[in-house]
Amino acid sequence: MMILKKKKVLIEKKYIKKGTKKFNRLILALFSGGFSTFSILYCVQSILPVFSKQFHLTPAQSSLSLSSSTAMMALGMLFTGPLSDVIGRKLIMSTSLLMAAIFTIICSSMHSWYSIIILRALTGLSLSGVVAVAMTYISEEIDPSSLSFCMGLYISGNTIGGCSGRLLSSILSEQFSWNVSLMIIGLSSFISSCFFLCLLPPSQNFCSVSVNLKKFMKNFCFQLKNIELCILFFIGFVLMGSFVTIFNYIGYRLILKPFYLCQSSIGLLSIIYLTGVYSSPKAGILTNKYSQNNILIGSLSLMFLGVVITQYNHLFVIILGLIVFSSGFFASHSVVSSWVGTCSNSGKVQAASLYLFFYYLGSSVFGTFGGFFWFYSKWIGISFFVITMLTIGIFLSLKMKKIKINNNCSA
Repeated sequence: MMILKKKKVLIEKKYIKKGTKKFNRLILALFSGGFSTFSILYCVQSILPVFSKQFHLTPAQSSLSLSSSTAMMALGMLFTGPLSDVIGRKLIMSTSLLMAAIFTIICSSMHSWYSIIILRALTGLSLSGVVAVAMTYISEEIDPSSLSFCMGLYISGNTIGGCSGRLLSSILSEQFSWNVSLMIIGLSSFISSCFFLCLLPPSQNFCSVSVNLKKFMKNFCFQLKNIELCILFFIGFVLMGSFVTIFNYIGYRLILKPFYLCQSSIGLLSIIYLTGVYSSPKAGILTNKYSQNNILIGSLSLMFLGVVITQYNHLFVIILGLIVFSSGFFASHSVVSSWVGTCSNSGKVQAASLYLFFYYLGSSVFGTFGGFFWFYSKWIGISFFVITMLTIGIFLSLKMKKIKINNNCSA
């Protein structure tokens, strides 16, 4: 009887199929949502030197405009996912996008640094509702045969949004001011959010469930008892922390002697992020031929090599180093995020949430803490800090080989 009942539920599911009008609407909505989310989140990264000059801040203090957002987003993702199980996916995502756009618009009119930090923190908390829920919505509503295609388009929206936010803010802040740049990004994101709300089809396969706080906490604790998962969580922490640290402070290096780059030129560095469009799927393909562990070690080593290359005081060599570093980062992230799924015997949603929590927490902690290394030793200090963290990541990857993996965890 139980088997028949499950089959009946599966038959009754109404997936959105590729080629239909509803599918096209969903694609446009998710691309718009991903674009809006990451343009708002990372629009301040390329203008950190502008904040330093305007508010007389150290690089570490200026980095709080990004770190406060990613920290609150990391925290919020632990709760917005389960909350969407109760009140619905579309409502959480739409509200999150609209609130984040409104907070960004308000932030553009602030003249107090503390007010800016508070509003950026609220923006990050709002965006957690999109980052934590979007992939769950896709997996529930899209026909399984089109799932990878749809997920890829959503992630491409994230990448392009992050690039565009950084580039647009750097150009606008140079031509006008940082206030104008945030206002325009906030308004464009508000319009994108309205498109998202109108275009995204309502959930058809969503079933509301009640929250069991005891079970919720028990599932998280269970994941943290898994040694392999804990190592992967920490590697994710190191990955994103290293990546954000490099790009937070490279702008400070390039505005100084002998480069003297303008703000818009620094913003162009965000185009380097598009290396992830190639390296992420390529790493996934290579894991089918080689082990996940070997690809991860190789990708971390690429990041290590990229940092070393940037020591040479020539602009084109520095850009080459950043390309190598970014390629290694996106490949590593692709491997680790997929590995988390295969390493979790049960509670895959909680495992994914914890990975993203540590991933974005690394961005917040390293992104600001790295400022102290810049203050004392400039780029050499930043490089030493990041190389040390990457060395720990490589060591942990090697340790994974020595750990006895259970039958449900691929090595």
